[in-house]
Parts: sequence; structure tokens; C-alpha cells
Amino acid sequence: MAALDEIDLVPKGCLPAGQAGIPTRNIRLSQRAREMQASPIRKLAALAEARKKSGVHVYHLNIGQPDLPTPHDVFDAFRRFEQTTLAYAPSNGMPVAVSAWMNYFQHHGIAFDERELIVTAGGSEAIIFAMCAVCDSNDEVIVFEPFYTNYNGFATIADIQLRTVPLSISNGFHLPSEEEIESQITDRTRAILFCNPSNPTGTIYSREEIQRLVNVAKRHDLFLLSDEVYREFAYESKAISIAEFPEVREQSILLDSTSKRFNVCGARVGVLASHNQDVVQTALRFGMARLSVATLEQVAVAPLLNNPEPYTGPLVEEFHRRRDAVYEGLKSIPGVTFYKPEGAFYIVIGLPVKDSDHFARWMVEKFEYQRETVLLAPANGFYATPGRGLNEARLAFMLNVPDLQKSLAIIQRALDSYQKLTP
Repeated sequence: MAALDEIDLVPKGCLPAGQAGIPTRNIRLSQRAREMQASPIRKLAALAEARKKSGVHVYHLNIGQPDLPTPHDVFDAFRRFEQTTLAYAPSNGMPVAVSAWMNYFQHHGIAFDERELIVTAGGSEAIIFAMCAVCDSNDEVIVFEPFYTNYNGFATIADIQLRTVPLSISNGFHLPSEEEIESQITDRTRAILFCNPSNPTGTIYSREEIQRLVNVAKRHDLFLLSDEVYREFAYESKAISIAEFPEVREQSILLDSTSKRFNVCGARVGVLASHNQDVVQTALRFGMARLSVATLEQVAVAPLLNNPEPYTGPLVEEFHRRRDAVYEGLKSIPGVTFYKPEGAFYIVIGLPVKDSDHFARWMVEKFEYQRETVLLAPANGFYATPGRGLNEARLAFMLNVPDLQKSLAIIQRALDSYQKLTP
């Protein structure tokens, strides 16, 4: 990729340098722009599209976009919308959406009142608002790697630093001791950000593990930013919410989204929830600056939030079947390191290769079996520490069970061929 340090803003063949008052030297983008990373989840997508044009079918295991139909109720709500003017929504959210989020949380035994909720443009904006609310420029937020790769981008936008605590595939990426977490705290640390159930690992942290985070946050006066967008996707045991720890009531910020649990990723309706009124009022002011979240989408998802179980139940059952199929299928692939993810719809696996990025690129660009191949997400993009995750890949369970089984068989054949080419 070309460097972003210096860009000529005058297209070739247009006005000569210096005319019309447009300089062509020393025009630089911001440091933020130069540091902003491209999505590692999507970076091989263009190669996959080119391969499809050559007649090869590509199974996508690279991105967490649920493939099942969006509930018809969402589209019915669009059709029933009868207002003559599509106006701005209130900056904290449409009353119908704020109330629906409150009811959704109550369904899960979590108590927030409407004054403690800010509707956001997806979970992404909620995370950015939380980072900006609790951190100044160059402050630090502790994360556990591998982590949702867009945390990197959010941190760049917020002008903060992520300080990483490494997790290990050997124990299914569960949390380390309090002492190990505390070893990463500095005088610039303001918060701990975690995702439970986890993207990218599918790990569900136990109550005891979250208690470790609570203990550390209490001792060091840190905020806890809890990304709970996969709450329902819990296959062996319930996912514990940070809202279940009253001792950090004022330090907790719950971040959530409708996207995955209702299969409405394009609606972009999330929420920031906190009992800390300073945090909520700060998020509201951020919301005023961006005006509002889309009106129609808030109206459309409100019925889903008000009565979530009929929508989330079948979805979770299907992904439970897919999780089991992937886990069983991985057992037949020699040399692969894996564990049984407890939730979400992802797994990070260790591959018997030195460079999973090279392997994934080779597989989607060069390899095929019966005119089919697979697109993976190399896991190094889910780490901030250089050199970590080089032989790992994330699989997202975005295919039906038969196609997942085919995909794993293709991966096994690809590994056999690749190891002969790169001994």
C-alpha cells in the first residue's frame, strides 16, 4: 500500500502545481489517518471475489455476518411507517427504542431505567463513545488478545492506546490471574475492555473470571467496558453480565447491539448502558454531536427487543449445531490445535503452518478441490503484539452444517498440499 505521509491533491493532467492556490507539497494526513488499519477480516475478500469469477466456489468462514434470514417483522415495520416526514430522532434514541432496550435488559434480569441508556449506531459507536468518555488522549485501555480487531480502529479514532494481556489457545483463551492483569496497569490506564462471549475466540468467561476483573477495577479505580453483543450465544452455561456485580455499579459500562442476535447487522442499532450518570450524559453529548441514529431502523428493531426469545431462540439453536459440527470436524484434521468454544459463533484454531496469512492467501488464490475452496481470517489481525497469532486462524460459523463439513474437508486437503509445497 502506498504511504499516506504525503499526498498530491492535484490529479495528474490537471492544474500545474501552485495554481489556484492548491499546494502540492507538505500536505499530510493526520497521524490518526496514518495509523488506521484496514480490516484484517476483509483484506482477502477481493481475492475471493476474483476466484469466484474464475468459476471456483468459495466458502466464507472469514466474517461474522449471519447468513440466516432477517425477521420479516423488521421489513413489515418499514412498510407500516406512516409519518409524512422522516425526521431526526432524539439524540439519546427514539422513545420506542429506548423503552425496548430497557425491556430487553429486564428480560435478561438486568435493570436499567431509560435515563441510563443511549441508543447508538451499532455496538461500534457505543464502544467509541465509552472510550472517549473515560479516556483522554494517549490514555490506555487494557484488552485481552486475541480481541475483536476493530477495537484497534476504535482506539485510533479515540486517540488512546490498547494495552494487551495475552491469552492462550491451550486453555481456550480464558482469563489469566489478577496479578497478570495488574502487571499491565500503568498510570495511564483508565479501563478494561472485554467481550463476553468473546469474538474472536467463542470463550465465555465464568463468574469467577469476571470477578477477577471486578477486583482489579476496584483496586485501581478503573472503568469496566463490557461488550455483550453475543449474550444469547451461550451453549453450555449462561453468559455473565457485568451488570450482575453491584460493587462496580458506577464503574461499569455495558455495550450492546441488535446486530447478531436478531440478524440485523445492517440496521446499526446498539446501546450504551450505565448507572454512572456522568458517563451517560457524556455519551448523550457525543450523540448530540452526531445528531441521531437512523429513525426507521430504531422503530423496526423495537418489537424484537421487546420480545427477544422467539427471534433469538431458533438462531442460537442453529449456531449451537454449527459449533458442534465444527468441533467434531476439527478432530479429523491432523496437526490442528483447537478447543470447544462455549459461545458466540467463532473459534480460533492453531494450524500446522508458520504463516496463516500466507496459507489463507494461497488457499483462496491457488488451491481448489472439486472447484471449491475456503476463505479464512488469519488470526494475527486479532492481536496487537507483533509476532502473535501467526499460525492461527479464526473460523466463523456462517454456513449451514453440510457446508461447514465440506469446508473443513477442504481445509484438511489444503493443509496436506500446502505442507508438501512448504515443508
